[in-house]
Amino acid sequence: MNAAKEEVFKKSYPPGMPHAIAELRFRSLAEMIEECCLLHGERVAVVEGGENLSYRQLLEKSGALVAYLVSELGLNAGDRVALMMPNVLAYPIGICGVLRAGCVVVNVNPLYTPRELRHQLRDSGARAIIVAEPYLDTVKAVLHETSIKTIIVAPAPGKAPDCDSADTVPLATALASSYKPMSRPRHYTDPAVIQYTGGTTGLSKGAELTQGNILSNLEQFWTWTSTANTPTQDVIITALPLYHIFAFTVNFLSFFGRGATNVLIPNPRDLPGLVAAMKRERFTAITGVNTLFNGLLNTPGFADLDFSCLRLAMGGGAAVQPAVARRWQEVTGKPIVEGYGLSETSPVLTVNRLDQQEFRSGIGLPLPSTDISIRDDEGRPVAPGEAGELCARGPQVMRGYWNRPDDSAKAFTDDGYFRTGDVAMQDEEGYFHIVDRKKDMVLVSGFNVYPNEVEAVCAEHAGVLESACVGIPDEKTGEAVKVFVVKRDPSLTEGSLIEHCRQNLAAYKVPRQVHFLAELPKSPVGKILRRELRS
Repeated sequence: MNAAKEEVFKKSYPPGMPHAIAELRFRSLAEMIEECCLLHGERVAVVEGGENLSYRQLLEKSGALVAYLVSELGLNAGDRVALMMPNVLAYPIGICGVLRAGCVVVNVNPLYTPRELRHQLRDSGARAIIVAEPYLDTVKAVLHETSIKTIIVAPAPGKAPDCDSADTVPLATALASSYKPMSRPRHYTDPAVIQYTGGTTGLSKGAELTQGNILSNLEQFWTWTSTANTPTQDVIITALPLYHIFAFTVNFLSFFGRGATNVLIPNPRDLPGLVAAMKRERFTAITGVNTLFNGLLNTPGFADLDFSCLRLAMGGGAAVQPAVARRWQEVTGKPIVEGYGLSETSPVLTVNRLDQQEFRSGIGLPLPSTDISIRDDEGRPVAPGEAGELCARGPQVMRGYWNRPDDSAKAFTDDGYFRTGDVAMQDEEGYFHIVDRKKDMVLVSGFNVYPNEVEAVCAEHAGVLESACVGIPDEKTGEAVKVFVVKRDPSLTEGSLIEHCRQNLAAYKVPRQVHFLAELPKSPVGKILRRELRS
């Protein structure tokens, strides 16, 4: 970042916001977990349905898991343990237990197919897995091809797990260990989490996040959000899955470190169930992706909720569309604050200011101690206002990809910046804006068309519930724009939407085709999967 750009960036920081974080207050995540549990004692740490765990109970249960992993299973410091669950109470027990045992968390999507799971377990070399009982068959299908020696089974709600083999142990048995808990001290440079990327460009790669990476990102996030949090009084709705790095760091670890309560939502696709949970809780914060916010706004009963305690609504994972943000503020009275990050960056790199009174498009400003540089295809910094690849450097950036030195080398510039693969630009006030993913860009007669822009325009049409834009082959223009649309108004026609786009987009950006679907394919986090639509 050159001096002129850096000066603009600094001037846009909130008053009194430091440009760098202070010395880390914890030596390891295990130390943070133990100190917070002792400090907050009987405060409710996690809620799921009608059950909850206090910080003291979480300390005790995760301590028993530590004893089992170390004394019964003989796991060593640095051994990998996979966690394969939706947002249930067993998940935070697993997170705390694995980290306190000095082991490395490998977060696994419970909806993985055997092929996807096989790759992740073999690549990470995990020696044990804690899995929710409904997903046990997937683990058993690939067990013989992995390094897994023990399967710890968490029960489905109201049901005891069916354990029918010597290498399958009920979680209750593991938590009944009579051995004394023995937490292992870890260093900043030791790995804490192997977080696998989505694999959109091939086999997923494991981002190796160290203790220092995650602790730094927590310190950065705490510093940035200090004005929006009330320690020991916050209640955050955790609808995003904990196996995703956004919820893992921001929802769980960050709010846990401040004595807050996490309200776990096992199935965020059940929007009426989510609204019912929000009605029961005095929630002060929620994180989400655009599709979650949009879905809630279109769910009966959401607008009737009590939003008087809401202080922070944070969006990430995908661009928040202005039309959705406007409706959210009209209903809740609180703007969505958009941020940006990746699995490889623990995850948060940038966030908009929390003192904004209205939604501000874009990903905001770099967190303290974070440096952002926009580069062209030759790796040279571009001028303000020009688009290029967003590259980042900071203490939250991963060490590299697990056991992939070649991929790790390619992921960084010669001067140490991580290449995100996202096209971005910086405006005159120093704020950053994502234009689109490089791989999603549509090239029409040599002109770049960014799907986010087309989708945002479609979202302004009253008849559109949600949309996704992709490029399709075209003999004349090389590629053409096609949009897949879910209707809000059943009478919406292809012609009326194309005409709406003509009034708001340059001719080469206007969709050539419109295809209506009952629903769009999405990842478990709620990101629309353009790659599936392209295929």
